[in-house]
Amino acid sequence: MNERLEKIVRELDESLLAKYRYDTELFDRLTAIERETGILHDTRPICPFLRPHFFPRARYDAVARAAERLNVAFEKMTLAALADPEIMAELNLTEKEERMARIDPGYPGLCVSSRFDTYLNGEDFKFLEYNAETPAGIGDQYSFEMVFEKVPEVCEFLAANPHWRPRPHVSLLEALVSAYRDMGGKREKPNIAIVDWDGVSTASEFEILRRLWEAEGHATRIVNPYAFEYDGEHLRVGDFEVDIFYKRVIIHEFLEEFDETHPLVRAYADGKVCMANNFRVKVPHKKTSFAILSDEKYAHLFTPDELGLIRKHIPWTRRVRDARTTFEGREVELLELLRTRRENFLLKPHDDYGGHGVRFGWESSESEWDAVLENALGHCYVAQERVAVEKVTIPTFGKELTMETLNIDFDPFLFRGRVDGGLCRLSAQSLVNITQGGGETALVVLEGF
Repeated sequence: MNERLEKIVRELDESLLAKYRYDTELFDRLTAIERETGILHDTRPICPFLRPHFFPRARYDAVARAAERLNVAFEKMTLAALADPEIMAELNLTEKEERMARIDPGYPGLCVSSRFDTYLNGEDFKFLEYNAETPAGIGDQYSFEMVFEKVPEVCEFLAANPHWRPRPHVSLLEALVSAYRDMGGKREKPNIAIVDWDGVSTASEFEILRRLWEAEGHATRIVNPYAFEYDGEHLRVGDFEVDIFYKRVIIHEFLEEFDETHPLVRAYADGKVCMANNFRVKVPHKKTSFAILSDEKYAHLFTPDELGLIRKHIPWTRRVRDARTTFEGREVELLELLRTRRENFLLKPHDDYGGHGVRFGWESSESEWDAVLENALGHCYVAQERVAVEKVTIPTFGKELTMETLNIDFDPFLFRGRVDGGLCRLSAQSLVNITQGGGETALVVLEGF
């Protein structure tokens, strides 16, 4: 953040702290709006902040350009894996996942919606994960803005400073409908099923999207995967014909319960329903995909421009195994490297979500790290090089308003390969994740900075 931007944001924070430090009535009112609009994880409101996060236009555009170009690299890697058994084996899809990935989705491109999880550090940034499967939080921006409308100083700040606010919920609907059209869908306002298990922690977001989409004329239902029927022509829930199957259920969880006989799979394979995201996205979603991108062995898959972006913005990543590899331009024993320099690495399962199973070498004792490595060898884990994470100071309310210094990430959404907005997540922990207790605020891009 440049000095001029830092100055005006600091002045806003000081005015908020001076006026609202002990205003529990305001805090209760904002929390009630979060509950009413569904800005929740399970039952916990996720925005204890009194303002949005302000992003300079130049910085937002730099992240967006890199994300869009690297999205192409992940698509290339996916096509290479479908053609090359060696690459597919390295990614470690299950047999069932691989069979499903080979079904043609019926529309061009790979992900209808996706998200890069990104750590910022000054002018630099690194993409740590690619949520190619079912990115959550797309409806949050819309709801956060209802919260901040109740804070006059924030409204005055926005009125005084030219800015842009993303509309990812609009871009998501446009992307879903365009994919439906590309596969030949004719209904003017296609029906949408939002599909996940009952009682998931992100269920409140489904209600946000349902309300927004129905307001645009799209009949929308929130549906459990068990509820579908297929007659060879239409995928249905009762008398509701499904045109777009908006998949929020995780693929490996779905495939633990069902196989090719499930009504969705049969309708999808027959080209009778638009599924987004489709089964093929499991390929780039695997965290082992970062090992493909960052390993010189696979450099032939990418253009020089893409390789430059990979080196700059993708951290060194390897699948954990007893093997030799390259690190910092030299050949090394991978396990020895991870043991002797644990403060430089983290380990994470190759296919999990919500931060589950992530372990940081710099927060582990030698014996703890050895145990984590031993577990990783018995399963499929990746090791990733530690990257710097930016901190911000932001007014945060609880019993009173205080200035808290927190780690922040910015996670841009992509809709058919184009960026529109993203999550701004904040946490006191190394793992910046809502599931692990973190928070989130709105994004505002300030022009002229």
